[in-house]
Amino acid sequence: MMKKTYTVKDPINDDFAGTNIKNKPVPEDYVYIHKGIFRRITAFALYYIVAFPLVFLLTKITCREKIVGKKKLKPYRKTGYFIYGNHTRTVCDAFTPSVITFPKKAYIIANSDCVSIKGVKRIVEDLGAIPLPGNFKSAKNFRAAIKEHSERCHTIVVYPEAHIWPYYTGIRAFSDVSFRYPAEYASPAFSFTVTYRKRKFVKRPKTVVYIDGPFFAAGDDIKTKQQSLRDAVFESMTANAKKSDCEYATYVFE
Repeated sequence: MMKKTYTVKDPINDDFAGTNIKNKPVPEDYVYIHKGIFRRITAFALYYIVAFPLVFLLTKITCREKIVGKKKLKPYRKTGYFIYGNHTRTVCDAFTPSVITFPKKAYIIANSDCVSIKGVKRIVEDLGAIPLPGNFKSAKNFRAAIKEHSERCHTIVVYPEAHIWPYYTGIRAFSDVSFRYPAEYASPAFSFTVTYRKRKFVKRPKTVVYIDGPFFAAGDDIKTKQQSLRDAVFESMTANAKKSDCEYATYVFE
């Protein structure tokens, strides 16, 4: 596996996913939660019977992925929670949350390009994608959907770094914006940190994922509470990121 070099010009907004998907903003009338019984049954079957077994095998075979600390989530299966992770992979960052949160379904807040691919929009939705809004009205629907997921005790996955930096072994700065949800709904928050370990006979690294938490908001107002959650998650992710023992990509900051 050849080590690749990335030149960083904007640490906050640069994205190196390389998917080249033409992004279409989420329309005002986008339906975030489908409530028809047939749609719910087919989504359940797709997620648990078709997708999850394949995802589990993929993460175990290709990445030899190991998850450390999953037992910390068990007491909150019936209440739901928000879980935040570092964003260093394209495909596996869509798959690993399902393994982490199983048997609960992982609902992942994602860029709107996840539902921009013609022919797979419904599949992506049924697998739990929650696309970011494109305007004021869709933002209102988005916030209502997050609230409903929380009230239903679902698990919501957030990548606060927002952009993909392949194999990056540090934790990038991120804002407290996405931490408003657990702060407002008094939900527990967790972190998961993907780290990379060198393998003797295979070029692709092994991944070890560390789960920390729960973290609960502290403070007298929403802004203080979401900042406290952001700081707790950032500190835990930064500490765990140091457990990577190899680098498969070089980042040069201009």
